[in-house]
Amino acid sequence: MKISQEKRLLEWLQSGKGIDPLTAWTELGIYRLSARIFDAKEHGANIRKTSKVVFNRYGEKFTVAWYTL
Repeated sequence: MKISQEKRLLEWLQSGKGIDPLTAWTELGIYRLSARIFDAKEHGANIRKTSKVVFNRYGEKFTVAWYTL
């Protein structure tokens, strides 16, 4: 049985870990994280969004979404 992206996301968050878009892609195979967050919230999940600063390989600073339960 194939597990849905939303279920993988919720299991990740329920384990106490936060997630950003790059982690969602590399660890869970979720390319459109914000869409899966929206779906999970529609189904009652209490997901919080904050910001996280990251640096790319060139040392450039970016702010990305950081989601937790």
